[in-house]
Amino acid sequence: MKVSVFAKSMTLATLALAGLQVQAADWSDTSIAVSYGTQYKEPYVANGAAISKDIYTLKHIDGDKYGTNFFNIDLLESNSVDGGAQEAYLVYRRLFDFGKIKGQKYEFGPFRDVGLTAGFDLNTKNDTGYASRKRMLVVGPTFMADVPGFLNISLLLLNESNAPLGSNGQHIARYTYKTHPDLNLVWGIPIGASAWEFEGYADFIAAKGTNEYGGPTAPEQHIYATALYDASSLVGASKNSLKVGVGYEYWHNKFGNPSNVPGSYAHTPFLKAEYHF
Repeated sequence: MKVSVFAKSMTLATLALAGLQVQAADWSDTSIAVSYGTQYKEPYVANGAAISKDIYTLKHIDGDKYGTNFFNIDLLESNSVDGGAQEAYLVYRRLFDFGKIKGQKYEFGPFRDVGLTAGFDLNTKNDTGYASRKRMLVVGPTFMADVPGFLNISLLLLNESNAPLGSNGQHIARYTYKTHPDLNLVWGIPIGASAWEFEGYADFIAAKGTNEYGGPTAPEQHIYATALYDASSLVGASKNSLKVGVGYEYWHNKFGNPSNVPGSYAHTPFLKAEYHF
């Protein structure tokens, strides 16, 4: 079962990337990365005890005459605290850049352009507790800030469902939460003229109504930030090929679980290495 989670996920990732690359892209960037941290948490797992995780990431970004595609799949492997569980989490976002489409800029205030973001999240996890099978559709306007690198601010609507395990150990019928808003920030900003870059994302998500077991949900805050150093020259590679650094993840009311749920709050430092090709 554990092997099938990763094998199926990588097959899906390969097919998705092949589909993206068929399109005529003006530019593209594909990378693989590995991260490691020891202070992750999962709701209801081991009374909120810290979990070590190895995270393997495949990411692809490209730009064309309509905007950008973003594809990311994380393969997460927990230590024995989480039963050695494995999870695959896939994200796809399509940004339709109105400036590119119309051939003109939509500048105002601190923003250099506007657009529309649409996409989806999928996940599967093979633990014996919740065993998430998340599906989520997202759509909403995006405002592109006029900064070095990029800072995109989106106001998204989320339509999320799940089919976790029931008390009989079988997956329940798919349950759809109340459609809810999300203030989303995504950034990649060089730190002056140095070889460092500040990257990450943040989500401030409203409560999504009653959960699949009839309990309440809570507003969720999730911040993921990294400071990565371009170490390419140290190994004789071309610029921006190899990046290494540190990161920090803050997660409050994880997955919408209220703060009284053990494991719903985590602050996790981690190490990360990323290779672009």
